[in-house]
Amino acid sequence: MNAKIQNNSDALDEFVISREFAAPRALVFKVWTEAEHLARWWGPKGFTLGVARLDLRPGGVFHYSMRSPQGHEMWGKFVYDEISPPSRIVFVSSFSDAAGNLTRHPGSATWPLEVRSTLTFSEHQGITTITLRGEPINASADERRTFRDGHRSMQAGFGGTFTQLSEYLATLRG
Repeated sequence: MNAKIQNNSDALDEFVISREFAAPRALVFKVWTEAEHLARWWGPKGFTLGVARLDLRPGGVFHYSMRSPQGHEMWGKFVYDEISPPSRIVFVSSFSDAAGNLTRHPGSATWPLEVRSTLTFSEHQGITTITLRGEPINASADERRTFRDGHRSMQAGFGGTFTQLSEYLATLRG
C-alpha cells in the first residue's frame, strides 16, 4: 500500500502517483465523488475542508476551501471533463478564490494555473488501486519547470492525503 512516483522520458511534465486501498472500487469511487465524504479526508493533514459546490458531471465544478490549523484559508476547484463510474474521473484542477476565479498558487508565482488530472480506479480481489496522473495545461516553460520541480513535494502531499483516505475508508468498513 505504498505511494510511488513515476516519470518517463515521454512525459517529463507528468506527475504520477498510485496507491492501493483495502476497499472495493465502488466505495473508493463514492468517497471521491460525494461532498460529505470528501469533507472527511481530502486535503493536507490537519486542514479542514469546506465544500462550497460539488456538481459531479462533465462541465461541473468541485469548489472547496481548505483551512489550516492556524486559520489560513485557501481555495481550489476542479472542473470535471469526464466521469466514468466507477473507473475514471478526469478534471482540471486549479487554485481559486472564494468566488471560483482562477488564482495563482499561494506560495508560487510560477505554478501552473491549470493541471489536468486523470484518476483511474481498478480493483483486484477487494483491493482498489488509484492512479492519479497530472500534467500542466496551457502552461509556460517556467510553469512546467516549476511543476516538474514540485513532483517530490506533490508525492509527499498526495501521499498524506491518500493516507487520510485509507484511514477514512477503514471507518466505513467498520
